[in-house]
Amino acid sequence: MPPVPDFLYGTAWKENRTPALTEQALRMGFRGIDTANQRRHYFEAGVGQGLAAAYGAGVVTRADVFLQTKFTYQRGQDHRLPYDPAADLGMQVAQSMRSSLEHLGTDHVDSYVLHGPAAGPAWTHDDTEVWAAMVKERDEGRTRLLGVSNVGLWHLEQMVATGAEGPAFVQNRCFARLGWDRDVRAFCAEREIVYQGFSLLTANPEVLGHALVTRIAARCRATRAQVVFRFAQAVGMLPLTGTTDGEHMTQDLGSRELSLSAEEVAALESLAG
Repeated sequence: MPPVPDFLYGTAWKENRTPALTEQALRMGFRGIDTANQRRHYFEAGVGQGLAAAYGAGVVTRADVFLQTKFTYQRGQDHRLPYDPAADLGMQVAQSMRSSLEHLGTDHVDSYVLHGPAAGPAWTHDDTEVWAAMVKERDEGRTRLLGVSNVGLWHLEQMVATGAEGPAFVQNRCFARLGWDRDVRAFCAEREIVYQGFSLLTANPEVLGHALVTRIAARCRATRAQVVFRFAQAVGMLPLTGTTDGEHMTQDLGSRELSLSAEEVAALESLAG
């Protein structure tokens, strides 16, 4: 079983480039691939094609790669559904998983994530039903770990209040101006949940242009993007990158080698929000 990696390659919005970019990310050194069975934003079957190419070329084996996919409610999908919309939610979860395994050419994924709760204001009965079905998928061996995405602190508190098993992962878009999702990260840290941060660059253009980040990048002889990714790891995040540029792939992975002082990490943490 592959360990949880310290960097994930995100495959959203790649469309026909998905197979080649997935293979390239693996060749560059990524060992964690994030996708979703949501044709509206992801080409999951293309991820599977990229994996197959990398396996065939001897770049990696299935055992080397941490695969994460997601169950997405119908409201987050377009007409290309991976399940019968007339089926109950538990059956939709099972059908979506079966479809994902076929797309990815595997008998299990390493992480299965609820791609956002059914309704913004609360953790609902639908979410409880879907989560129970996801736990069943885990118990039957089709995933190793479970996660939730696009959640607020209130969702997590309400989820725990139902008596549900907690997630292994929380994956959120991470905004510096909102304190880098500090409340959710604190919740995760208390419960040994891994916080996955996405859109760390695209959600934070003001950070990339900040004098502090520019100064640290100059000191480290690094890019500003590398400083953001290293900061994310320093505060306990598992970052995602979705770059389509091979040089940026190498740089993003290279961010792990940067050394930030405690003072720099604290300054970046309080940069905004």
